[in-house]
Amino acid sequence: MAKVNLPRREFNGLLAGGALRALLPGGLIDLDQTERVSGAIDNPQRTDSQVLDYFRDLLAKHYTADKVLGPRHLVEVVLAQIAVLDKLRYGSRPGTAEPAMRLLAQYAEFAGWLYQDLGNTAAAMRWTDQAGQRAQAIGDHQLAAYLLVRRSNIALLDADAVDVIELASAARRTPGPISPKLAALAAQQEARGWALHAKPDRFRRLIDSAADLLLDHPNDVDDDAPVYLHSYDLGTLEEQSASGYRACGQADTAVTILERKIIATPPDQQRDRAHQLAKLANAVLQSAHPDPERAATIGLSCTHVARSTGSSRIASELRALAQTLTRLWPGLPGTKELQEAVASTRPRRDRAVLTGRQPRRPPVRNK
Repeated sequence: MAKVNLPRREFNGLLAGGALRALLPGGLIDLDQTERVSGAIDNPQRTDSQVLDYFRDLLAKHYTADKVLGPRHLVEVVLAQIAVLDKLRYGSRPGTAEPAMRLLAQYAEFAGWLYQDLGNTAAAMRWTDQAGQRAQAIGDHQLAAYLLVRRSNIALLDADAVDVIELASAARRTPGPISPKLAALAAQQEARGWALHAKPDRFRRLIDSAADLLLDHPNDVDDDAPVYLHSYDLGTLEEQSASGYRACGQADTAVTILERKIIATPPDQQRDRAHQLAKLANAVLQSAHPDPERAATIGLSCTHVARSTGSSRIASELRALAQTLTRLWPGLPGTKELQEAVASTRPRRDRAVLTGRQPRRPPVRNK
């Protein structure tokens, strides 16, 4: 094993910065693999399966790191890797680019997710659409269906119940077979739209349908499936359903679910855990027996994570919490403290957050 030490110009910042190096076990990768990647960048026509495996491994690590670091620390690294992958695709021989195209689609989808969590819905939809175009170009119906679910999820940020429902429903009707896990995810997403539309019976039926699919097919997922589907399970479905129960006026059910999930979430997954805590704080206020002091304390416990990760999902929950406390319990000591803390979670105006643009492809060097 040897430390990665490729020239910066070759990777266009791919391995720059401590955040990415922290994702590689011990900061190391196999020397032969490093040489393969370096050679492919010098001569894209040499790109082979092992080089693409390198980027697949990185993408899987990014999904894991996202639960800890959040989008602010990952987005520019991912954009740099997309630029390198696009160079490999651009320089490959005609008829051989499908594996790189599929991987580019998955990276673009992940970039869309990062921008969604940063609160930049325009960039999130732009990257998701780009991923969808690549999926269609290679005839990957499953990935195309998954990206409809992702577009539905982005529509949740605008509380657009119609788009949430119609896009998720379209994913379930995609031509060609889709995996049971993907069908379950689409049903869960459509359920969230019906919850937003205040239709609790339809919400619950779809959640039950998704649960049945996951019970019958817990490990039914292809190797080429989007990374998220590999970890999607009944526990994830239950956690995601909490927001739907809250929207349907069943906040006590949401509280029970979230309390259980917070206990089960490892403390080092700080972004995910803080999002669960922020949702719990709002559910506590909407429950049959509101506890504003507890809600304020919970909210204050995760404001620092909202700042450090740049997660707009956490910040949005905290803003809603502060507004409710200010309206109903303005004299509570924790209300003012939370107001001040929430004000500090406003997103930084990072260039990557503002634009979300496709990075420039590194120039192909002719040999």
